[in-house]
Amino acid sequence: MKAKITLDTRRCKKDGSFPIVVEVRNKDKIRVSTPYSAIPENWEGTQFNKNESNFKRKNIILQDLFNRAERFLLDLDEKQKRISDKEMRSELSSIISGREPDDNRGMRFIDCLDEFISNKEREGTRTVYTTTRNKIASFDPDCTFDTINKDWLMRFEQWMKDSGMKTNAYAIHLRNIRAVFNYAIDEEYTTLYPFRKFRIKKEETRKRNLTIAQLRILRDYPCEEYQVKYRDMFMLMFYLIGINAADLFLAKKQDVVNGRLEYKRAKTSKLYSIFIQPEARTIIDRYAGKSDYLLNVMDEYKNYKDFLHRMNKGLQQIGEVERKGLGGKKSRHPLFPELSSYWSRHTWATLAAGLDISKDTISEALGHEHGSSTTSIYINFDQRKVDEANRKVIDFVNGEDGGEKD
Repeated sequence: MKAKITLDTRRCKKDGSFPIVVEVRNKDKIRVSTPYSAIPENWEGTQFNKNESNFKRKNIILQDLFNRAERFLLDLDEKQKRISDKEMRSELSSIISGREPDDNRGMRFIDCLDEFISNKEREGTRTVYTTTRNKIASFDPDCTFDTINKDWLMRFEQWMKDSGMKTNAYAIHLRNIRAVFNYAIDEEYTTLYPFRKFRIKKEETRKRNLTIAQLRILRDYPCEEYQVKYRDMFMLMFYLIGINAADLFLAKKQDVVNGRLEYKRAKTSKLYSIFIQPEARTIIDRYAGKSDYLLNVMDEYKNYKDFLHRMNKGLQQIGEVERKGLGGKKSRHPLFPELSSYWSRHTWATLAAGLDISKDTISEALGHEHGSSTTSIYINFDQRKVDEANRKVIDFVNGEDGGEKD
C-alpha cells in the first residue's frame, strides 16, 4: 500500500479552496483530511507553490504528515497485516491529526488556527485571529483540542485578566477560540467542545453617543486650528450616517454617482448607497482630494489609520485651553475626553431612534440586516426611507422639524 498527498476536488469550500488529503488505497480508496486546504492556483502536484503564504512551513508540515502515514503503512506491510477500511480511516485520522496510535497528544490547536486564518479573506479578520494566536502562543503554544478543556479556558481567562486586559477585550479571544473549535468540528478534526460548560463573560459597554445639545456644541465649537479638520470629519461621518472611517477615507471620486456615495462596506462587503446631503457636500468640497480620492486624507497620509489615530486624539482634546505663562504648557479641559470617530455612528442611531424612526430603517441605514437574516434577503428596501430618515435627523440637529436650538 502507498499513500499520496493530493487535492480533493470533490468538495469546494466557501473560499474556493479544496481540502488537502492523504489518499490510500486499501479495499476502497480512503481519503483523510489534513489541516490544510488550497486553491488550485497555489497547489502543484503534492505541495504548495510560492503563491501560498507560508508555503515552505506548510509543505514541511504536510511532508511530516505524509511520512507518518507512510511509516504506518510500511509497518502494516512488514507485519503482513490487513485491516478494514474503517480501521484504516481511524488509524490514519489519528496519525494525521497529530496522534500516533495510543497517543493522546492531539492536533496542535495553533496549527488548526493557522489554517482557519488562511481561509479568511478580510485583512481585519485575519488580524483579529492572529492576535488571538499570539496570546495562545505566549500562554500555551503546544495546547491541543484534547488539552483545551474548561479548566484550560479558565486558566487562560485568568492569565489575560492578570495581564491587565478588560473583560470585553479578553472575551474576544475566547470567542475566537470557540469559532476555531466549531470550524474543527465541521472539518472533522475533533469532536470535543469545551464551551458547553464554559460561559464567556461580557460587560455592558457605555453608550458612545453625544446628546443633541452636545453634538451642536461640538459642531459650533471654536476649535484650535489643528482640530478643525478632525471635527469636520466627525460631522461628515455623522452626516453620512456614521460611515466607517475606512469606507470614507478610501472612497474615490468615481464612487459618487448621481449625488450618492456608492461603495462596498469594508467590514461586510455589502453594497451601500448614501445620498450626500448638502451639509456633507460642503465638507467634502472643503477637503476635496487632489488625486482620485474623494477626500484629501490619502493625499497627506500613506495609511488612513494614521490620520484616524490623530483625529481621535484631536477630538478628545477639543475644549477650553489655558496656557500658563508666555509660551508655557497648555492646560486642557476637554469637552468630551473619550470622543472618537465611532461616536458619530452611535449618535446618529440614537437620535434617529429618538425621532421614532423605525428599527428596520435604522438597521438598513447602518448597513445591518433588518428583520431576520432570511427574510432580509428577499426585501428590496426602499432607499428613500433611509434618505428621508437621514434628512430628518440632520434637520433635528439644525433645529428644524421640532428640534429646538440652544
